[in-house]
Amino acid sequence: MKARVLVAVVLAVLVARAAGAAEPDLVKLSWLVGCWASDGAESGSGEHWTSVAGKGLLGISNTIRQGKTVESERMEIGYLPDGKLAFTAHPSGQASAVFTLLRITETEAVFENVEHDFPQRVAYAKDGESKLRARIEGTQDGTLRVIEFPMTRTSCD
Repeated sequence: MKARVLVAVVLAVLVARAAGAAEPDLVKLSWLVGCWASDGAESGSGEHWTSVAGKGLLGISNTIRQGKTVESERMEIGYLPDGKLAFTAHPSGQASAVFTLLRITETEAVFENVEHDFPQRVAYAKDGESKLRARIEGTQDGTLRVIEFPMTRTSCD
């Protein structure tokens, strides 16, 4: 499993460089590629991220309860026409929202949209080789609200 993920990440980085895509920021997120199971949640809950020919990342998030999908969201991380890196969320039953990159390191990316109702920030942080801390945060009804989504790398089978 680890070997497949490593090969996928290396290929994503090589394709991005060969395509001449931007990528310093996008390449910093290559660790996100793969499957992540939500800690403490029902089997099948979590996220799956893939690389798209060096142009971005596509993700799907599912929340499973009592064997049924109760929430699903498509996600994209890629460059907007103005060259900014952005996270775009397409939650089921809601309008899409775009969050532009606020800051990025080798282990964390934070995206922000101060005009969005909630959340105003979306963050992903790598915690070692097998842990992921996703987080949404912002002000709701005048109160700061933070929701953490801890995940563990898992097989994509």
